[in-house]
Amino acid sequence: QVHLVESGGGLVQPGGSLRLSCAASGSRFSINAMGWYRQAPGKQREMVAIITNGGSTVYQDSVKGRFTISRDNSKNTVYLQMNGLKAEDMAVYYCYAVQFDEDYWGNGTLVTVSS
Repeated sequence: QVHLVESGGGLVQPGGSLRLSCAASGSRFSINAMGWYRQAPGKQREMVAIITNGGSTVYQDSVKGRFTISRDNSKNTVYLQMNGLKAEDMAVYYCYAVQFDEDYWGNGTLVTVSS
């Protein structure tokens, strides 16, 4: 069983930056992929960025060039550096992990982009 805890959300002005962190615990085995999804009010949850334990990454087109996902395998922690934030990035961001074909989710952290 993998337990995910996010941190780093908050209020930021348009054009600003935030860094999200997600620490995984509860398993002594390595985690395959980790990443971030987000869900805005009235919209479906969508993938933002994913990183494998080998370091391969995939991003949603709308965040390419602005967001960077990284991972510290020694700490089982994944990060999302978000720069150039826009109003449309405002959402609850959920940490995601896959281990042995099981999906795990964090409780989410709110990112608010407003002046």
